[in-house]
Amino acid sequence: MSDKPGVNGCYAIKAIYSVALLIFSVIIVMALIFDEQTKLSRDVHPALAFVLIWVALLWLCLVEGGQASMVGLPPIDRELYRESHPVTFRICEHGHKGDNLDRYLLGRQFMVLAIVFVINQSGAPVEDASVLGLPDVLANAFLKSGLAMILMTCMIGQLNTQVNASHCMLDFLNDYGNWFTVKVAMAIEASGLLHASYLIQMIVAALAGKTIESNEEPRSGFMNLLFWVRVLYSCAILIFAFFATIAALFDGKTTMWEGVPEVVALILFFLLMAVVGMLEGMQIAFFAVAKMTDEERKSSKWASMTCDVLFHGEGHNLPGFMVGRQLCVVSCFFVIARVTSMDIEEGESNVLGVSNGAQEFFNTGLLGALITTIVASIAWQLVASAFPLAFLSTPITYVLLRLCLLLEATGICTGAWVIAAIHRKAAGFQRDEVYVGTAEERAAMQHGDTPIHKSEVGHLAGGAFPAGHDLPYSEHSGPTPTQRRVRIMENIDILKEQIKAATSEDETAVFEAALRKETRALQQVNHELRVESSKDVDTESEDV
Repeated sequence: MSDKPGVNGCYAIKAIYSVALLIFSVIIVMALIFDEQTKLSRDVHPALAFVLIWVALLWLCLVEGGQASMVGLPPIDRELYRESHPVTFRICEHGHKGDNLDRYLLGRQFMVLAIVFVINQSGAPVEDASVLGLPDVLANAFLKSGLAMILMTCMIGQLNTQVNASHCMLDFLNDYGNWFTVKVAMAIEASGLLHASYLIQMIVAALAGKTIESNEEPRSGFMNLLFWVRVLYSCAILIFAFFATIAALFDGKTTMWEGVPEVVALILFFLLMAVVGMLEGMQIAFFAVAKMTDEERKSSKWASMTCDVLFHGEGHNLPGFMVGRQLCVVSCFFVIARVTSMDIEEGESNVLGVSNGAQEFFNTGLLGALITTIVASIAWQLVASAFPLAFLSTPITYVLLRLCLLLEATGICTGAWVIAAIHRKAAGFQRDEVYVGTAEERAAMQHGDTPIHKSEVGHLAGGAFPAGHDLPYSEHSGPTPTQRRVRIMENIDILKEQIKAATSEDETAVFEAALRKETRALQQVNHELRVESSKDVDTESEDV
């Protein structure tokens, strides 16, 4: 937290107006649902739409936050948290075995799209929706543009848990909701629905002239046959999904806004998928080039310009991009959902003449979710993992970076940090260093970190909201490092007295374990204070 009044005042203003916009958005969407002005509330029942949208948002919290934890924890020795976080240990014991992390990330990517499409079906307004007597200006801004749904999804369903999970991986993952979510993601991957992605993975690796690292033995003959059967049927389903979606677009049988020509809708569909793909790939590329030298980064004009912006000053633009990117991606997802979700009017024939049951399945929008997952997300991430510098060497990357930073600077999603602070305090989350120490401390204890892969080519781990990095973690509503140090010192004094007064060995052991945790927390806060002190000295020397 900055000590500068202007910085704190600016944050407070952004937080207030962002939370106000969020509350207003929630009221609008709930009013739409109970007025039967969303697709699901109109076609089925408002109660179902109400329950589904909130279940979907809460599940999206687990899917997004769980990703940060699952990607951030592999290097840490699991024995360090076996006793303190048994559910997290159980999840990671299975989720980090062999190549299961890649399988989880593949299935999880589809879950995000599927959940967003469910949210769209439950809460997006139907054509010409009007609620609460809103003037046209507000109705256009919050309803027709989809802003209300975007703010709800970003702040409630994504950013707040991503921020908490990126620093409190162990605490966040330590519940059975996350265990169930990981199992569902693994089941989706095992179904073979997304196996076309593996074919893309192989092609990308071959073009890069690199091999894909695996933590498993080569597949046996039968398993190899089963793998390729799933790849073929996944490709067949993907091709059919494209064919059915494009046919519905040209027949005017999607939820696309009225008055938009079919050709324009088709162009918009592919354009938005390209934008999503660029944003997904940029995230992986940015974290890859962060490990490169300045000379490597400046191999081209646009790569140099992009890196200059990205790593400017104290490096806040990288996490700033992550926030703005989330807004852009979710906005594109909702428009793609509207373009691809089918809607057959009474008396009209079904798309491609399929049965009524098949048409009902098409109407869920899952075909669009499948297309977007593989073509607009995973494929671009895999390309970026193999060719990060090439991804940066285009003006499109530079423009999208500037756009994301502009969106983040508006503070429109600052409310997510307010929600995160409330959630963190209510759940009692603590930073991972409290439980397992810093990387340096773990190394000193002979439990040094071990990366899961030496090369990220062909892997999706770089596409996660990065755990343990210097992200915009809200300290504004919490105690300063100095205040935390005072509190920790008080706890240490109390624990020392309790150890002296203990009447049994079991009591002594409990208090000593607690004292060790507080001591690690003290070491961490002392480190933070030293870093802040060095920054202050640097600032003062610059002023002189």
